[in-house]
Amino acid sequence: MTYYTVEELLSMIDEPNASKCLQLLEENRQLFQRVRGSTHNHQTWVGGYIDHIQEIMNIADSLYHHFNELRTLPFSQSDVLLVTFLHDLEKPWAFEKDNSGEWVRVESMRTKEAQQNFRKMKLKEYGIELTSEQENGIKYIEGEHQDYTNKRRVMSPLAAFCHLADVTSARLWYDHPIANSDPWQGAKRIRK
Repeated sequence: MTYYTVEELLSMIDEPNASKCLQLLEENRQLFQRVRGSTHNHQTWVGGYIDHIQEIMNIADSLYHHFNELRTLPFSQSDVLLVTFLHDLEKPWAFEKDNSGEWVRVESMRTKEAQQNFRKMKLKEYGIELTSEQENGIKYIEGEHQDYTNKRRVMSPLAAFCHLADVTSARLWYDHPIANSDPWQGAKRIRK
């Protein structure tokens, strides 16, 4: 299975969002290549954020083809790639180093609601429009948390599928792509 660059994956998203996501990437590339994927749990190196995004998009693309062969999925490859690209959009702006040099979340983005509001602001800034299914995918890619109820499904099928890719990147392959000779042929870190 091919391991694609972020740019190649973005080109697989339907227009006009493909061009808008590429613009978002290009205008923020230096920031994306400077921040970590998380403070402690996954892709924790400098540039880990963009590596996590590339990794999750590749995992999602691979899973999409396998799952869709088994049973037709009720969403498109474009939907999956858009949600996985945008799911952590606030992270590059959400962390700073404290006085001891530790990465900490900035005060204004400590709540899930504040993080969602920031993502919405960035989406509006770049003219990226989402369907209600894509919005649900981004909101619940990390799980239902306090919104869980046994009365109805909160997480849409798209969100559930993208959750598989995110958990795989953040908890199973949290240290991938590895710096040299990653076993997934073609996988490599964007910033070495």
